[in-house]
Amino acid sequence: EVQLVESGGGLVQAGGSLRLSCAYSRLVFDENAIAWFRQAPGKEREGLSCVTTSDGSTHSIESEKGRFTTNHDNAKNTVRLEIDSLEPDDTAVYYCAAVMGMGCITGWSTQGWYDYWGQGTQVTVSA
Repeated sequence: EVQLVESGGGLVQAGGSLRLSCAYSRLVFDENAIAWFRQAPGKEREGLSCVTTSDGSTHSIESEKGRFTTNHDNAKNTVRLEIDSLEPDDTAVYYCAAVMGMGCITGWSTQGWYDYWGQGTQVTVSA
């Protein structure tokens, strides 16, 4: 059983930055995929980025590659998502998710692919 705990959310002003963290319990495999999703009110959950734990390689959605940075701190069992130039449309609950034994592949943004989810952290961006 893998446990994921998100933190770092809060209320921020538009134009600001935020760093979210996803702390995970010990992983059995070296190669795993840990991803960030978000769900805004009234919208479907969307995948933002994915990191492969064995080599730290990342995938991100094209539209957010300029503002979102994902990195893996292997020593601290943490995956971080940094968001710059926050906009009110970034208001959402942000989740991390994991699947064991494989890295990020084509289709990584499909939520059904993941076996484990955190409880989410709320990000609210004021205009």
